Amino acid sequence: MSNRAIKAWYLVHKWTSLVCTLFLLMLCLTGLPLIFHDEIDALTEDRAPLRAMPAGARALPLDDIVAAAVRLYPGERPLFMSFDDDRPVANVTTGPTADAGRDEMHITAFDMRTAEPVGPLLEEGVMAVILRLHVDMFAGLPGELFLGFMGFLFFVATVSGVVLYAPFMRKLDFGALRWSRSRRVRWLDMHNMLGIVTLAWVSVVGLTGVINTLSDPLVDFWRVDQLGKLVAPYEGLPPVPVAEFGSLEAAVARARAEAPGTRPQFVAFPGVRFSSNHHYAVWLKGATPATDRLLTPALIDARSGDLTAMRTMPWYMLALRLSQPLHFGDYAGMPMKILWALLDIAAIAILGSGLYLWLGRRAGSIETRVRELRTGAAMPVPAE
Repeated sequence: MSNRAIKAWYLVHKWTSLVCTLFLLMLCLTGLPLIFHDEIDALTEDRAPLRAMPAGARALPLDDIVAAAVRLYPGERPLFMSFDDDRPVANVTTGPTADAGRDEMHITAFDMRTAEPVGPLLEEGVMAVILRLHVDMFAGLPGELFLGFMGFLFFVATVSGVVLYAPFMRKLDFGALRWSRSRRVRWLDMHNMLGIVTLAWVSVVGLTGVINTLSDPLVDFWRVDQLGKLVAPYEGLPPVPVAEFGSLEAAVARARAEAPGTRPQFVAFPGVRFSSNHHYAVWLKGATPATDRLLTPALIDARSGDLTAMRTMPWYMLALRLSQPLHFGDYAGMPMKILWALLDIAAIAILGSGLYLWLGRRAGSIETRVRELRTGAAMPVPAE
């Protein structure tokens, strides 16, 4: 590689890493407890116990649970219903209007066997604060997109670091740690070794993080690209009033009959973001570990209960759906979570060492640094 090319890659590596380092440190620090969010929630969440029922007690019709939620919050309408995987509980979201904001919604868990409320689902506590900080820094969509851009810069910094690592390795063994050299050189070697060893993980987590920040734009594009075409025959018709909603139980049964072996993950009521003004959107998932993350929406006419359409998710929604658990290591239980945590700690060390090396940098021209690189005397680092 010529000196000119090395200089260009050096500048790319320097400025992309310098801009994103502090934000990536924040994301790695907040991401560490989020890897174990299920376990932490289980320890800290005060879930009301369900009433003891005879073995084999059957669930009530879903319409009874919706009616219970509406009675609990007079003047509100149903927006969503989701289902717990580990107990017979349905979570109903209600709000004053179909476009109600998060602060206006009420989310209540109901025992599906009795339609009794078993407690509100509150988005509060330390884990909720950490999650909001990690996702959007309490800035909503602009915060998500900003962090997505920081993730993209981090990926560019990673790629440029790999390019610069090749000439550096001409004079050293792979992963060499020169303990006899100065403290700065030892930090530099540790930084480079951890960076190249964790390259694949950093790339995967960084790119899935970027995809996750595009969740809202991708859902909006899906509404225009897919949903709009599916409900085109209903265009121009007035929205279905809440009083004229048909049976939710029948709608879910109709959707499951069309896709045997699936089960509902959540239902979007007519008028909300994940449905249309005229349909229940029943989002079905597979019953096996391999298909559990794959969702298929079925649109059921809210008045007649007829199936309007069922279509698998397009590639961009599938990428979004698969990237979310991969980002936090949710695919293979505790062993994968522990591995993700160890790699996250390594990423913190990489970013921290890069910041340390930047703050303690020596004065010198780019040309001097390029000459050092070519002779194996030094290596550019993130944020330097």
